[in-house]
Amino acid sequence: MIFKKPVLSDGITESTFECKRDGLAIRGTIYRPKGDHLPIAIVCHGFMAWQDSVKHYAAFLAEMGYAAFTFDFCGGSVMCGKSDGKTTEMSVLTETKDLEAVIEYVRNLSYTDSEKILLMGCSQGGFVSALVAAKNNFPIEKLVLFYPALCIPDDARAGKMMIVKFDPQNVPDTFRCGLMKLGRCYAMDVMQMDAFAEIKNYAGRVCIVHGTKDKIVDVSYANRAAEAYKSTMPIGMQESKRVQLHFIDGGGHMFSKKHDVIAMKLLKEFAAKHE
Repeated sequence: MIFKKPVLSDGITESTFECKRDGLAIRGTIYRPKGDHLPIAIVCHGFMAWQDSVKHYAAFLAEMGYAAFTFDFCGGSVMCGKSDGKTTEMSVLTETKDLEAVIEYVRNLSYTDSEKILLMGCSQGGFVSALVAAKNNFPIEKLVLFYPALCIPDDARAGKMMIVKFDPQNVPDTFRCGLMKLGRCYAMDVMQMDAFAEIKNYAGRVCIVHGTKDKIVDVSYANRAAEAYKSTMPIGMQESKRVQLHFIDGGGHMFSKKHDVIAMKLLKEFAAKHE
């Protein structure tokens, strides 16, 4: 799949960065507007994808005044990923470590505000973002989840992940999901995980956007995520400010152009609020 390179307005610069996680190089892209003490936005790609699939979101956030970052997960891309790592050693848990390393890196840049962070993720990248936010190790003010793949632990227990089937009591050392060769850790690292118990402890603001025709991640997972976040709502916070759940009628997994226009409008409204 070819993703169109975002068009940047005057004042937005594009550059690359590299940081390390357990000796592996994580490579990504920076979209930087003019100024200093900039709020941070980090956008995470989904399973088998790479950073090009979410660069338009990062560029969009840069236009709003964020220092925005994308990157390739280690071993998380099927073809065009630039980071180190093997696909057979990748899992949701290794990707949380990648994201944490990127957060540490960008917080220490001279032009970023280390206390103002927006995390955004699509599909598996949304699940990873939600897990990292829930650890409360970083000042994540806002969390944006586009069709988050919170189904992954259930799928592992069922022995059916995307298009691959296996015996969950005897997960093979390696297995193929389309063009991507995965390792046993991909299933085993989430086999005992309760996704909603893991994510609910995040106390910041959340915006979940999900298509009603998603055939990869059932829309019920978005509803369950919203309820999980509401169950731990801080006293005195209005529900509408704490958790936003939006459904895009007819939207699938990875939004079409017309559905992405709707999603980006929702992203703009959420990311721009500072109350």
